[in-house]
Amino acid sequence: MSDTIGPGKTYNVLFLCTGNSARSILGEAIMNKLGEGRFRAWSAGSQPRGEVHPMALSVLNGLGFDTAGMRSKSWDEFAVPDAPQFDFIFTVCDNAAGETCPVWIGHPMTAHWGIEDPAAVEGDDQREAFMQALRYLQNRISLFLALPLASLDEMAMRRKLREIGQSEGASVRAGACE
Repeated sequence: MSDTIGPGKTYNVLFLCTGNSARSILGEAIMNKLGEGRFRAWSAGSQPRGEVHPMALSVLNGLGFDTAGMRSKSWDEFAVPDAPQFDFIFTVCDNAAGETCPVWIGHPMTAHWGIEDPAAVEGDDQREAFMQALRYLQNRISLFLALPLASLDEMAMRRKLREIGQSEGASVRAGACE
């Protein structure tokens, strides 16, 4: 985590998933809205699909989230010297959690916040699957935003991030990208 922690700090957060079309996109939108300027979020994937899932955009737009400029992109965009330096990186799908991630500048805190893929649900239940994924991520992000970041040491922060990732809706895998 960055050495600069305090009330005026803006924290950079990256949400990772394999395809960067659904869960990581939801995480980015939620963090940018709930973070109220204290947090700036991005999302990326190890094997981006190339487009954001239409249901992700539909759900986010329907709830008033800003989706302008959202796109499915590779995590390689964020592994270059002039990319944002991240304070936190959260994997939200089990596949991305098991992959070898790029070396991130600044050694950010990482945690796995996996949830089931709503895009895997087809038919009439897909919207509800996306709504459920959004609720799980919104709950986790709310718990994260309530943490006293400036007063937690690294070990306590890692424990808290792991606990958040194991909250309601957690998928099977417990590790972060290695």
